[in-house]
Amino acid sequence: MTALEAVDLDVGRGEFLSLLGPSGCGKTTLLRIIAGLTEPSEGERRLSLGAHGDRMQPGRVGFVFQDPTLMPWATIADNVMLPFRLAGRLGARERERVLGEIRAVGLAGFERAYPRQLSGGMRMRVSIARALVTDPDLLLLDEPFAALDEITRMALNDDLLRLWESRRTTVVFVTHSVFESVYLSTRIAVMTGRPGRISAELLVELPQPRERALRTSPEYAAICATVSNALARAMAL
Repeated sequence: MTALEAVDLDVGRGEFLSLLGPSGCGKTTLLRIIAGLTEPSEGERRLSLGAHGDRMQPGRVGFVFQDPTLMPWATIADNVMLPFRLAGRLGARERERVLGEIRAVGLAGFERAYPRQLSGGMRMRVSIARALVTDPDLLLLDEPFAALDEITRMALNDDLLRLWESRRTTVVFVTHSVFESVYLSTRIAVMTGRPGRISAELLVELPQPRERALRTSPEYAAICATVSNALARAMAL
């Protein structure tokens, strides 16, 4: 069965792009192709940096899955250390980087805790810290907040935006929430049902940095309505 068809998508450096579409439309497949975890049956994937198109190294891509996928037997610090451990880099610089990322996601003091001792939102923070610890040029997130309650989800939206605004890492974020996509993104790519295609690309021209009060503004509501209409048209194709 074909998951994606004739997908043509460019992502600019420092952009926060959301892939928005119904369940089963191929959003996760597209993200895995971008990450190099799945090879496309046709077409090509290009990751480059800078004006000269230098190839992006595999370690420069961070991935946050729907499930935090933490090692239950390892402490939070050891979970965040995993990318360095796999690369054979376990020096003082790497350990300091791990502690810095744990602080950055709001978990200072939990370095020696185990995943079972954390809430769902805290475990997802650990997953984000692990993805960011190598300072990736590209961060891919596959519906990371979908299973969380609304209050926790909104808090993590704000934290993710704060991290992005301070680093300007290129982000591709998969979601099926119109409201989340508008709040987070600089641009939204709307996908059709299977086989997934890009039916619309919409700029989100809202002020930066984003504040929670934005969610109740007329400007936010208007863009949400535009994106909802684009999604409805895509699902009708």
